Amino acid sequence: MIYAYIRVSTEKQTVENQKQEIERFAQEKGLIIDKWVKETVSGTQSSSNRRLGVLIKKLRKNDTLIISEISRLSRKLMDIMEILRVCMEKEVTVYSIKEGYELGDTIVSKVLAFAFGLSAEIERNLISQRTKEGLARARANGVKLGRKVGGTNSKYKLSDKEDRLIEMLCIEHRSKEYIAKKLRCSVSCLNAHIKRMKEMEDY
Repeated sequence: MIYAYIRVSTEKQTVENQKQEIERFAQEKGLIIDKWVKETVSGTQSSSNRRLGVLIKKLRKNDTLIISEISRLSRKLMDIMEILRVCMEKEVTVYSIKEGYELGDTIVSKVLAFAFGLSAEIERNLISQRTKEGLARARANGVKLGRKVGGTNSKYKLSDKEDRLIEMLCIEHRSKEYIAKKLRCSVSCLNAHIKRMKEMEDY
């Protein structure tokens, strides 16, 4: 059986881009997809509580699982590693299109799976750490961050409260238009805030 798995985080996101990407890949490889599994759920939620968990249990030897990119499986390193471990134990082939990975029950696949999963986790942690350190230095230097409590005419529409969300959406390669819409601000406002975030990191 050949399965295609698609995940989006919110109802506002569409599955069509992932679906088209997988269809093109399958056509190039001469593969016929037997079943599509789609769900709307955060990638930070455990796979055991998602439709993905049910799919992983159904997989059998020589089955194939196709995803548009590895982050569709999970946003957590340990979840990614566990999913790939189970797939490799079952001798299931996993294709991750964006990264160009073909993972199976081989030593190379195991090393590769660990490498890209670890890299993604380190990247997110470093971004978060740099932002927190930058904000801490800014506060220590007397810079007032965030909106004035109870105020409606603050200088900046966005504050440090939105930084983490902006970071995560950037990691997901969301467009600035998408992020601005999510935060209910203009793209120019978002650009100005990102510039301030970078300035904080350089303190």
